[in-house]
Amino acid sequence: MFIRIRILLAFTAVYLLIWTPAESQTKDPLLFPKDNFTVETKTVKTSSGEKQVTYHSYMHIPYVANPVDKDYQSLNVSVPVKVDGAPVDATNAPILFVIGVGGYMSANNARTVSGNFRNNEELALTAGYVVVSPGCRGRDNKAADGIYYGKAPAAIVDLKAAVRYIRHNQGVIPGNVNRIFSTGVSAGGALSALLGSSGNSRLYDSYLKEIGAAEAPDNIFGSACFCPITDLEHADGAYEWMYGTTPTKSGLVDQELSKQLKAINARYQTSLKLHGKNAFGILTAENYDKYLLQYYLIPSANKYLRGLTDEKRKAYLESNKWITWTDKGATFAFADYVTHVGRMKGLPAFDDFDMRQPEPALFGSTNTPARHFTNFSLRHATNNQNAEIDNEVKTLLNLMNAMYFIGQNSDGCAKNWWLRQGASDNHTSQTVIANLATSLENHGKDVNTFLYWDAGHGADEDAEYFIEWIGNVTGFSKQNNAVR
Repeated sequence: MFIRIRILLAFTAVYLLIWTPAESQTKDPLLFPKDNFTVETKTVKTSSGEKQVTYHSYMHIPYVANPVDKDYQSLNVSVPVKVDGAPVDATNAPILFVIGVGGYMSANNARTVSGNFRNNEELALTAGYVVVSPGCRGRDNKAADGIYYGKAPAAIVDLKAAVRYIRHNQGVIPGNVNRIFSTGVSAGGALSALLGSSGNSRLYDSYLKEIGAAEAPDNIFGSACFCPITDLEHADGAYEWMYGTTPTKSGLVDQELSKQLKAINARYQTSLKLHGKNAFGILTAENYDKYLLQYYLIPSANKYLRGLTDEKRKAYLESNKWITWTDKGATFAFADYVTHVGRMKGLPAFDDFDMRQPEPALFGSTNTPARHFTNFSLRHATNNQNAEIDNEVKTLLNLMNAMYFIGQNSDGCAKNWWLRQGASDNHTSQTVIANLATSLENHGKDVNTFLYWDAGHGADEDAEYFIEWIGNVTGFSKQNNAVR
């Protein structure tokens, strides 16, 4: 009797499974629409000539189940299928994750047009890589009722959700989900560093759950950071360390306040206990100029000057007499280099007293457009020497700072790093990127860092080398399906 009942129940279950209407069956709201693409073709200029790449273009795909604004919380995917007519198999290709953020503003995915790529993205397609371009919320997002919905940490939460979406669709989205490389410039570079350093941190769980992010890892394999505007709560002191006695177009900044910020920077730099290359020792405010000269600035100048013709090198040195050139290379004083670059920003450079810079707006709230994020600026702005930034802002500072997560040395931190900045970039101190590089090196990461001589903010002068680097660290460039 009992056996007959079990058989009847089994047949009933099968019947219900077969005859239940498709509309009532549970669907995965985060399943990638693999058949919903257009075929696009683009001509890409490379050092070896033009290449024609044909790719499948997937546009404006929501990457969370409960988007606050799907115009920002959606992504594009470009999958190469042919290069110069030869077929490309991107099944196991690296994935270039492009962060199109500037000034900590939002990135509206709904406004992007298929084929509107930057140089790195075009070159990645010709190398056979998959390119993912997510939108994300930012400090400027404001609803009709006046509520801000993109303040910190919204941008990094969205980017993590996009990575989780890619991993959730492993085997559906072409590409190797274990070989994701993020890349970004300026604030986008800072977010790339943060994405690379904070992989799988539980500190973001509540934010990710709220927007319906996929239950998947969000760690990545590599991070490319171009002129990252990071370590914001310490950036004002670092800026004064470098540019404090260099006048702006309006003259010198308040030298007493500059000295106070320099002292704050000196304490912070010592607290990091970063070990320089080749037994240089602990990096401090007293020796950092020598370290930058030896390992970043002199090598940058040498590469630039040696790449010039004799005639052009002579003309350049004639215009820059602060540089001494011999057969051994360039030598110059750090102070002369700083004068050559010049100061761009006022004081404080980031958490300014009037909160007109982008960064105070990043730390605003749903009802507040901007908030101070350092005690120094809060106290001077309020004329209250006992004022303290509140605990919420302190938490947000950690959630937005790659240096905080690198210091934790977690398994979720990316192994491979590509760091680039212009040697004449005066948007932040050169110690910011050097601290980032040194902290990563001290924690055993593979770090490729270089400064482009005389280049400014956002410079990218070795894009093909970057794409080649990705191929080398993943081993993909050695495979036959990678079209070079």
